[in-house]
Amino acid sequence: MPIKPGWIVLALVTLLAFWQSVQLSSARRQVAGLQAEIARLKQDLQKGPEGFMLPLPGACLPKTDRNLPGAPREYRKGTSPGFVFTDGDACVPVRFGMGVVAAAGGEVVKAETNYQEMTRAEFEALIRAVAGGASPEQMDKLRGREVWIRHPGGFTTVYAHLSAIAPGLKVGSKVYKGQWIGQVGNSGTEASLRGGSVGARLLFELWDGEPDRDKYFGQGLTPAAVRARGKLEFSLP
Repeated sequence: MPIKPGWIVLALVTLLAFWQSVQLSSARRQVAGLQAEIARLKQDLQKGPEGFMLPLPGACLPKTDRNLPGAPREYRKGTSPGFVFTDGDACVPVRFGMGVVAAAGGEVVKAETNYQEMTRAEFEALIRAVAGGASPEQMDKLRGREVWIRHPGGFTTVYAHLSAIAPGLKVGSKVYKGQWIGQVGNSGTEASLRGGSVGARLLFELWDGEPDRDKYFGQGLTPAAVRARGKLEFSLP
């Protein structure tokens, strides 16, 4: 049977439609890949170059094991979920009122601008209540005045025992890496009940998810392993 010209045209049209479909599918995959890459780059840009930094410029990881994540806390039968920076243990002076900066870019999810210090009776009652362990809500009180920042990838950083929060900083504020967010203090500690600047410290926590509910940086690691991973995470020499 001779091939009719119309059949040839139909076959060519069918092939063209198939080729266009393949090209469109490939283009869609390329676009999806580009969109994923752009999203990743946006996250990296929001976090800042080279990931996280320590919240006290020029500081090193605490020299004392007790000030590292995972260190035991006898009074509440638990462990510390973060780094505690105190004077003489952080390679830079840690003074009441000195600036604290965001460890990476992100969005503020907690900023206790109206924080009220506990009375001695309230503080002592809290310490008695956590003698056998602390709930997430009690841990929150023990931190004093805080700022929490949510970062790309679901990470959250916590900055605690602050004496003040940067003016204008509030829930929903977008911050960049290295931005001033507050000041070192002693809120939430016994020293704060005496007034003044005694016992200045900064508690800094990095959580892979929600504080007090998910995993904190350094959880389950030895002090040596925390320091080794910390140098990589915070780009330290």
